[in-house]
Amino acid sequence: MALTGGDVVLERGHDGQIAYLTLSHGKYTVVTMEMRRLVAERFAEIDRDPQIRVVVVRSDGEHFTSGGDIAGFMEVDPIDLTDLGHDVTAPARSTKPVIAAIDGYCFGVGLEMVLSCDIRLGTPRTQLALPEMNLGMIPGSGGTQRLARLIGLSRAKFHIMTATRIKAEQALDWGLLAGLYEDRDALYSDVDAIARKMAGFSPAALRTAKEVLDRGVDGPLYTGIELERKAYSMLRATEDFAEGVKAFGEKRTPNFTGR
Repeated sequence: MALTGGDVVLERGHDGQIAYLTLSHGKYTVVTMEMRRLVAERFAEIDRDPQIRVVVVRSDGEHFTSGGDIAGFMEVDPIDLTDLGHDVTAPARSTKPVIAAIDGYCFGVGLEMVLSCDIRLGTPRTQLALPEMNLGMIPGSGGTQRLARLIGLSRAKFHIMTATRIKAEQALDWGLLAGLYEDRDALYSDVDAIARKMAGFSPAALRTAKEVLDRGVDGPLYTGIELERKAYSMLRATEDFAEGVKAFGEKRTPNFTGR
């Protein structure tokens, strides 16, 4: 069946503090319905593990992903498609920071998934697109809303309504990508370094920063600032903050525990 096949492999590194989620399904990493479900299951496992502090999403194919398994959509009842995007947008709901390492094509459901990640990094080969117009369809896993919020309504309308790809340099200029690296090896190496750096920070501070940014950005400025103030006050009571201040005074690296 077109609905099945592929895998989403979960591995742990850096003393179990970094989770690596690898999309695996051929040269073009076609995302099946089964893989969508696996993304949600893997993130549920990650969120239950207090040892994991940072998540990296990547692919073992020649391309990050060419998109979903198109034939599979015709095997799904239309009513079931109303919840289509819940699984692949699990990165947005995770309390852990999520980094997407994108090399090559990142189309359709793949782009919708990485738009729900916190940090996106790529290479000169990276191309982003929501090409659903070619099928007489629109993005159905948050793509219209997240892309418009990240690059603006006018640009999002153009790229969605014309199914035009966004090249790497343009994506960097617009902030869709936070950085570009020479090739996949350089990308993965730097992503590892960034993930290790973040894993050394306070899990409570990382979790709070993600929540304040995500919840505050769509509301009025005063609401976001008030949320920030309350979160800042809450973190003042944590053991991690006390440890950070003490380590600063003692000129040493803090040992954050998440408490």
